Amino acid sequence: MSESKKSIASWGRLILVLFILFLTFSFAMFQGGFVSWFIFYMSLPFIVYSILLSFYPMQDIRAHREIHTTQIRKGGSFSATAIIHRKIPFPLLYTVLSEQTHSSSLNKKIESQGSKMIVPGFRKSYSWTYVIDEMPRGEHVLEGIHLETADFFGWVKKIQLLPVQQTVLVYPNTVEITYRPMESRYDHGSMAAPFTLVKDTTMTSGLRDYQPGDRVSWIHWKSYARTQTLRTKEFEDRQSQDLFLLDDRNDTEKFELQVELVASILKAVVQANSSLAYLSVGRNRNYFPLVQTEAHLQRVMYHLAKVQSDLDKPVVQAIGRELQQMNTSSLLYVTSQLSMEMIESIRKNAKNLSNCMCLVVANKGEIILEKDENVHQYARSKGFVVKRVSPENFATVFTEVSR
Repeated sequence: MSESKKSIASWGRLILVLFILFLTFSFAMFQGGFVSWFIFYMSLPFIVYSILLSFYPMQDIRAHREIHTTQIRKGGSFSATAIIHRKIPFPLLYTVLSEQTHSSSLNKKIESQGSKMIVPGFRKSYSWTYVIDEMPRGEHVLEGIHLETADFFGWVKKIQLLPVQQTVLVYPNTVEITYRPMESRYDHGSMAAPFTLVKDTTMTSGLRDYQPGDRVSWIHWKSYARTQTLRTKEFEDRQSQDLFLLDDRNDTEKFELQVELVASILKAVVQANSSLAYLSVGRNRNYFPLVQTEAHLQRVMYHLAKVQSDLDKPVVQAIGRELQQMNTSSLLYVTSQLSMEMIESIRKNAKNLSNCMCLVVANKGEIILEKDENVHQYARSKGFVVKRVSPENFATVFTEVSR
């Protein structure tokens, strides 16, 4: 409500109270008798209070907020205490306190559980502790404390926003995932890499005793000829994974599940002491060239806390030339809807790609449509690994594929 409308409403209520005063006084004067004057004197304290309340300066009231929960996950509880201060000890009656925010998802929670009615009386300072359950993911800006007070009969109402702006970040939930690198093309074609490091067989660093399971090609035959003891060459370790994680921000009902899966994958990769590049495609492209440390992970989680399903064009158009510039051997594509156009775009533009895994997010118990199954089968026929994942099997997205 604009200031002019507030002013008009305030003066209108004051005129109403003055009219009631004039009406009761006129009734007592013209009617006379005990009953009419009793009615006037009984209503007089309420009318006087309403007049005084209409002139009470709400700008005298100040507030600050203490947040008790520092880090919140989606579905968690948010707890805070709002402390109200004022200088003039004017008796306030029915006072309703609530948080004000421009976040539509949080407003729904506040309307159902985030308001409180108190009677401050003459107190100059009072507090309000509240809890909001089932917090939605996102960046929620708390604009301030919305205060509304009224007289006994609601003739006069005063509304004031006490500005206390603070930002609350609600991070996506994560699932513990056992990370297993995707198949990596290395030395002799395609091999399953059970660890993030493999041996670089072009660089020998020393010799060690032979162990069962060592490759025959690794045996140092010159040493065996001299000592008649099998010795195995040791090689330099080299990073086998060059992983690129790509997800699209299509506006679907499964977007929140998609965010949780991406967050879980990123956390699992960092915890496994591996690394990857991450591209989030929406109205804007958010690119993280290296996600390897906890500091990198925190920056990405900050992005995932705020991200919205704002992709307003086909992902093939939105991604532009990134696929052509992508210098990676392994691509992990997370989406809620795999399209034939995206498959062809990956095949055409990702020149150095040797492995591609497509994780298609699905709701629990969701039945796949025939047209989607045809797209998945086509992708598999072109060498892609396609897997539909729902919340109950997020934790095994890598281990089940690797078996």
